[in-house]
Amino acid sequence: MNAPRILLVEDNQTLGYALKTYLEMHHFRVTLEPDGVKGKTAFLSQSFDICILDVMMPEMDGFTLAEEIKKINPDMPMVFLTARTMKIDKLQGFQKGADDYIVKPVDEEELIARIRAILRRAHPSPQRMATYTIGTLQFDLNSRRLLSETDSVVLTEKEAELLRMLCEKKNQLLDRKVALLELWGKVDYFNRRSMDVHMAKLRKYLALDAKVLLTNVHGKGYILED
Repeated sequence: MNAPRILLVEDNQTLGYALKTYLEMHHFRVTLEPDGVKGKTAFLSQSFDICILDVMMPEMDGFTLAEEIKKINPDMPMVFLTARTMKIDKLQGFQKGADDYIVKPVDEEELIARIRAILRRAHPSPQRMATYTIGTLQFDLNSRRLLSETDSVVLTEKEAELLRMLCEKKNQLLDRKVALLELWGKVDYFNRRSMDVHMAKLRKYLALDAKVLLTNVHGKGYILED
C-alpha cells in the first residue's frame, strides 16, 4: 500500500497544522480542511484512505460530515476528534460509523497507532507471511504452531498475533501502545496486565531455543532477538 491519504478536517488552525505536520512526518499524505463544507468538497474531489474529523466545527459539524461521507462511501474508515467526553457523544459518534473516537488533547503517538490499526483492518496485506523463522524455531501463523526440532506448542489466537507482530519487527522495538491498540483496542491497566501475561507465556515458549531473547524495554515495548 502506498502512503495512506488522510482527510483531516479541524477548525482549530494551530491544532490542525500541528497534526498535519506530525502525520506527514510519519509518511501519511494529509489534506487539511477547516470546516465540514470544505471537507466534503475535498472528499468529493480526491481519494482518501481514512478521514479524521473534528466534531464541533462551523458550517457543517463532524457528525453531519460523517453522514455525508458515508452516503458516498459507506466503507470509509473514520476517526472523530472532540473535546467532549460525555458517553452519549461517543455513542453518537459510533452510530455515525466511527471506527474510533479520540478526546482532545490529542496524544499524537496514540493517534498514529490507532490510524495504523484501523488501516490494517480496512486494508489487510495480501503479502503477510505465513511462516516465520526465529532462531532454530519455526512459527506457522495459520496453524498457530511454534515448532522446534523436538517439540511444538499451539498458541492462542492472541499469542499468535503478538508473536506475528514481534516477528515482523524482529531485532527492532515493537511499541507496546501499538500492540495494545491493534490487539486489545484500548490502552488501560487491565489490557496492559493482559499483555504482560501473554508476553510471559511467549517468553516461556521461545525458551525452546535458548538463543532467542524476548526483551522488555521498560515503558517502551519489546524486542525479539535471535
